[in-house]
Amino acid sequence: MNQDRIEGNWKQVRGKVKEQWGKLTDDDLDVIDGKREQLLGRIQERHGVARSQAESELNDFDQRNPDVSWTDALVQAEQVGDKNPTFFFEKS
Repeated sequence: MNQDRIEGNWKQVRGKVKEQWGKLTDDDLDVIDGKREQLLGRIQERHGVARSQAESELNDFDQRNPDVSWTDALVQAEQVGDKNPTFFFEKS
């Protein structure tokens, strides 16, 4: 998966994420940079919800936005020997 492509797609979806979770700041979105786990943590922190609630909201967001998906980077991480894979945003 091309990192430039991931970053470019994240920039496109930032607006939708900010509409859904209005307490997220531009700085939060810069830090998140398309990483699902980072987004979950920031949703929890800024909106004061449990992880299960944040996951439920993110799953609902995915269903309402079929052009947006989160790709498991585990396969790519294994290919390059990354022992700490994360989840990245990728537009399908």
